[in-house]
Amino acid sequence: MATTRDRRTPVASACTGTFLLAESGVLDGRRATTSWWLAPVFRTRYPAVEVDQSRMVITSDGVTTAGAAFGHVDLALAVVRMSSPALADLVARYLVVDERPSQSAYTIPSALARSDPLVSAFERWVRARLDQPISIGEAARTLGVSERTLQRTVQRTLGTSPVRFVQDVRVEQASHLLRTTELSLESIARKVGYEHANTLRVLLRRLTGRTVGTFRGPDV
Repeated sequence: MATTRDRRTPVASACTGTFLLAESGVLDGRRATTSWWLAPVFRTRYPAVEVDQSRMVITSDGVTTAGAAFGHVDLALAVVRMSSPALADLVARYLVVDERPSQSAYTIPSALARSDPLVSAFERWVRARLDQPISIGEAARTLGVSERTLQRTVQRTLGTSPVRFVQDVRVEQASHLLRTTELSLESIARKVGYEHANTLRVLLRRLTGRTVGTFRGPDV
């Protein structure tokens, strides 16, 4: 039976539809994305697929996947862009849709952490001391597991390291404070465990793809 890899037939799906592709085996050995909150289940059920829930759209060997409930818009634009970037840009302007290359800015770490009891406990431990230096070894001892077990469980559940997860939690909290308070970036940085505001500024840009100004306004 011919596969999409043999026929080079373009295939695309978004949100929960990515599970249908994975269930059929189409995504085995490929990179894919799905809605960020479904990623832990997806990763557990389909270990042969390389999942990156931070991306909004991924095309891998002729198969395109997109995340989020409204990811079909991003998916449609991505399919059009394969044939004509200029047309995709024109369609985006008519639809008043901005390019959203990343889901990271919308991810809720606590929702992902609930997929596993140990990861959930680690997330609560991190949040309780977010303004302090955080030691993964100390976290593991407090939670009653080895550091290696904690590392492996976080990686298996979230597809990332405990250190990166701590960064995600800090950036999420910082983003919330930027949107909902008038605190200075320096004050917010200290509240989420960073001595220098520029460290937080760089992380916000790297992990969410957004600048401080987009959270608060152009005058920041």
